[in-house]
Amino acid sequence: MSTVHQPYTTYAPEAQKSNVRWMVCGLLFLATTINYMDRSVFSLIEPELHKLPFMQWDDNSPQAFNDHFGNVLIFFQIAYGIGLLVSGRIIDKLGTKLGYSLAIGLWGIASMSHVFVGSVAGFCLARFMLGIGESGNFPAAIKATSEWFPTEERALATGIWNSGANFSSLIAPILIPFVTSIYGWRAAFLTTGSMGMIWLVLWLLFPYNKLRRSSTQTQANLELPLKQYQGTSLGYVLKSRGLWAFAIAKGLTDPIWWFYLFWLPKYFHENYNLDLKHVGLPLILIYCGSSVGSIGGGYVAGHFMRRGMDVNKGRKLAMLICACFSVFAVFVPVVHSRYPGNVWLAVGLLAVAAAAHQGWSANLFATPSDIFPSTTVSTVVGIGGAAGAVGGALFTWFTKTVWIHHPFLIFLIAACAYLTSLAIFNLLVPRLGHNLNVRVDEPTMP
Repeated sequence: MSTVHQPYTTYAPEAQKSNVRWMVCGLLFLATTINYMDRSVFSLIEPELHKLPFMQWDDNSPQAFNDHFGNVLIFFQIAYGIGLLVSGRIIDKLGTKLGYSLAIGLWGIASMSHVFVGSVAGFCLARFMLGIGESGNFPAAIKATSEWFPTEERALATGIWNSGANFSSLIAPILIPFVTSIYGWRAAFLTTGSMGMIWLVLWLLFPYNKLRRSSTQTQANLELPLKQYQGTSLGYVLKSRGLWAFAIAKGLTDPIWWFYLFWLPKYFHENYNLDLKHVGLPLILIYCGSSVGSIGGGYVAGHFMRRGMDVNKGRKLAMLICACFSVFAVFVPVVHSRYPGNVWLAVGLLAVAAAAHQGWSANLFATPSDIFPSTTVSTVVGIGGAAGAVGGALFTWFTKTVWIHHPFLIFLIAACAYLTSLAIFNLLVPRLGHNLNVRVDEPTMP
């Protein structure tokens, strides 16, 4: 009898689907919003920090400023990558509720610790601790999604809560300058850090584990059969082509989002003379577009599956559409050179490119649960996220090095990264939705 490969998914009758799963999605949305607000504060208040004597950046050397600014960002990204290597495995061991609680508690405290900073080195240390704490967000959120949502809804659910990254970019350009102008830059960090503490209280009060017993897919559904197979061990996961496909895709495309998040305020300030008070609207419009892409990209994949496509075709076709729209980024510096006074053309192109990234990200985040069991999803997401953080740190170093003389090269890389990633992903994982680690009817080999 031939062996049949099956995805790691379980399905419950439609009547058993619990609407509580959307409440969980809402909590994940709020956590992701706070996560990105915490990490974006530094970039938004950069013009104010530039005025402070202890920062020692105001030496009339643009390259020196770029070096200091980039180095602080790199400290965060390195810590984020280190944290992701271990946070996913810890969350798989502790469970989603406890693991998520520890993560947001740590990053909330780290965010508020910026209040005590008085030097560049102090910022590097505070950002390092923030990166360690924030590394738990995505592994925990993806694990929660795999525990509550069936396959055809995961990309949509991921797109919804992942749009918190965009929602934060709508709120932060308004809230952070407002708080900073009245109370100073330290109050901005205190504001976002306290939001994390409020969310932690809500999360601890929410009966996550009790309500999950009636959800569409639970850990209990998976634990009994999976104990028979070696696919849940860390060593076997590390040998999986699925892990490396996910990690490479994250390593190549996450840096582009880091670039949009950290460098766009600086880009508009340098090229269109937009200061802290005027950069908000362009960023809001860009991230409104990215919110549409995040939810729309997730919906499109589910739509394809509901129309009869299998997981492989539906997911990859949605990713291909997003990868094609990401090419719009390459025209941003072209538009600036030909129409130097028209910021809105650049905003439109960046809105499309940012939307394409978020649609891509929603579907890419869904792929680990298409391949791996829920008991290892956080581990896979953590390792992939670490690859994205390393790629982000390298791309930040590259950006700060060539930014002044060759900005076109940065946008060219941003335009090509997604199609390149999809080609590599498809080569390593030709059939999504099929188990690449173990056969479901084979016992563990001794």
